[in-house]
Amino acid sequence: MLKDQDRIFTNLYGMHERTLAGAKARGHWDGTAGIIQKGRDWIVDQMKASGLRGRGGAGFPTGLKWSFMPKESDGRPAYLVINADESEPGTCKDREIMRHDPHTLIEGALIASFAMNANAAYIYIRGEYIREREALQVAIDEAYDAGLLGKNAAGSGWDFDLYLHHGAGAYICGEETALIESLEGKKGMPRMKPPFPAGAGLYGCPTTVNNVESIAVVPTILRRGPEWFAGFGRPNNAGTKLFAISGHVNTPCVVEEAMSISFEELIEKHCGGIRGGWDNLLAVIPGGSSVPCVRGENMRDAIMDFDYLRNDLGSGLGTAAVIVMDKQTDIIKAIWRLAKFYKHESCGQCTPCREGTGWMMRVMDRLVRGEAEIEEIDMLWDVTKQVEGHTICALGDAAAWPIQGLIRNFRDEIEDRIKAQKTGRRTVLAAE
Repeated sequence: MLKDQDRIFTNLYGMHERTLAGAKARGHWDGTAGIIQKGRDWIVDQMKASGLRGRGGAGFPTGLKWSFMPKESDGRPAYLVINADESEPGTCKDREIMRHDPHTLIEGALIASFAMNANAAYIYIRGEYIREREALQVAIDEAYDAGLLGKNAAGSGWDFDLYLHHGAGAYICGEETALIESLEGKKGMPRMKPPFPAGAGLYGCPTTVNNVESIAVVPTILRRGPEWFAGFGRPNNAGTKLFAISGHVNTPCVVEEAMSISFEELIEKHCGGIRGGWDNLLAVIPGGSSVPCVRGENMRDAIMDFDYLRNDLGSGLGTAAVIVMDKQTDIIKAIWRLAKFYKHESCGQCTPCREGTGWMMRVMDRLVRGEAEIEEIDMLWDVTKQVEGHTICALGDAAAWPIQGLIRNFRDEIEDRIKAQKTGRRTVLAAE
């Protein structure tokens, strides 16, 4: 279990001041100029050594991503874009950072932007996050007033401006190239890659897009050293991580823990156990709604990190939004609801996603009621395979994976419901 002195986010629950004075009292903005004066290469090398992998879902190594930015400017400005469009169902971790500990993000933005030769950064915040935007803007204004942003930011000799941009509540704008399109004032539709944003991103200039948590942990890693951060978790799964646990646990919460903690320890220590006990656990979605669900009995001993969940359980850590479902859940209806969400949020640019999400939702609609044929389960599986991997961005995969997880893990339940409907015996769940 993570000790309190090792927590990066020391005001996650808003118990202390979120002001600049409060942040400084908790050790933030300490020696920022000194960190910057050690130079770009040093910062990037430290980030690589820390083993930090992107906290927005994909888990791409952060230091490596930064190193893709051009070393010398060709006359174009460079940009850092911070993805605060936290719209993945079940995910609410970045919200706590922006609401209660915003200065971790602002200081991180300054250091990361310097490391990538960017004199400006944009925070693209989710449309529904009204109060979070207000808290963040107050913190940015405080930082400007104190000389921590603007000309000669924090006395480092580096000029840096930070802008907050409010989205309009579109899930697709969480995809990095759609986010850039939206920032430019266009429809949020993903771009073809290449060119990747590091070559041609915002306004055609070198750009890196990073998640809020990925940027907010940077100053603490550089102050304490990469070895400290790499000391948590298994190899290739380093550091501390915010977990957002929701659903059928006794006390849902957002908590900072060490990577590679076991699922059982996470639930018992922080969530007061499963509602109705471990025997009542039906399924878990371990990383936000776009990763496949896992049967409850396979989750109890699971290790909560990128590699274990992907390689051993066929799911993923994603954003570490752990959605717990007990045996009172209609699992087919729960996955139908996700299918409905992805159908609604598809931007319609790619045919497999535009047509496939609606098709999958309509089949799921009939499966919930049991008004389908057994053969349609395999047909649905085939359609998910035609959508997965055939779209510009990952929304197609995100729509396909929950349904694949359902069919892989709960095929019996789907078949039983169809058979019960055929014989005129409605199951208890379907009748509700």
